[in-house]
Amino acid sequence: MIEDTETIDEFLDRHADDVEEAVRKAAAAEIMPRFRRLAAHEVDQKAGPHDLVTDADRLAEQYLTEVLGALLPGSVVVGEEAVHANPASYEALQGDTPVWIVDPVDGTRQFVHGDPGFCTLVALARNGVLLASWTYAPARDQLATAVRGRGAFLDGERLYAGVPEPGRDLQVATSHPDYTTDDQKRGLLGLWTDGVAPRPCGSAGLEYLAVARGELDAVAFSWEAAWDHAAGLLLVEEAGGAHLTLTGEPFRITGGNTLPFTAARDTATARRVRGLLAGEGGV
Repeated sequence: MIEDTETIDEFLDRHADDVEEAVRKAAAAEIMPRFRRLAAHEVDQKAGPHDLVTDADRLAEQYLTEVLGALLPGSVVVGEEAVHANPASYEALQGDTPVWIVDPVDGTRQFVHGDPGFCTLVALARNGVLLASWTYAPARDQLATAVRGRGAFLDGERLYAGVPEPGRDLQVATSHPDYTTDDQKRGLLGLWTDGVAPRPCGSAGLEYLAVARGELDAVAFSWEAAWDHAAGLLLVEEAGGAHLTLTGEPFRITGGNTLPFTAARDTATARRVRGLLAGEGGV
């Protein structure tokens, strides 16, 4: 059992490559063989027609749960599919046990439709603090990693989010309309204003990567599920970005956030987008 943050740092020094290998193997064994080859019986609905799950999601999460748990004895896994089956398992995020946060296929809709814009997300956290993350887009063979205090990297190259170009409309990816309630749509309406160019998001993990790379100025999301946000939030932070909820506080993976929230290339942009979401004109 891990006893302190220093020991977790030592664990990451020894085993970060093993986590990367596990993520790649899960994708190679369970995800990519089904990409553009899914049979009808391998796709199910959860909450509705826009909330899909496939055999690739289930089997990749099962693989990662077994391997990551063995790598870090005493840790627990909070995975999207396991929480769907047992919602109480989400409460592990509140404790002081090291937690692996796993989204086996982020962007399942894209995956089902044969679009390469999906990824596997893994993050390691403890006491609500994100410590490390892995974002792997197997159809593009891109791997982004971050360790708290050590920076963010894409395929070994350091990531710097930078700042938006002055005078250009802010490029913001927002919660997709198919996944957004009427109340949430109203909360996001502040982005439809001069100087902002909002668009529906794809895979949340890949949108966070775009922010960390400086290709997208911000995201604005209206849901809290930790597996969608944990890996990307740390990636953006370590690339120099920031994230804020409506109250002006950073997003908490343990929940209880005032939504919607934003993550952006820099603090000034995060504050501007938060202001728009709060109806303050971006001030």
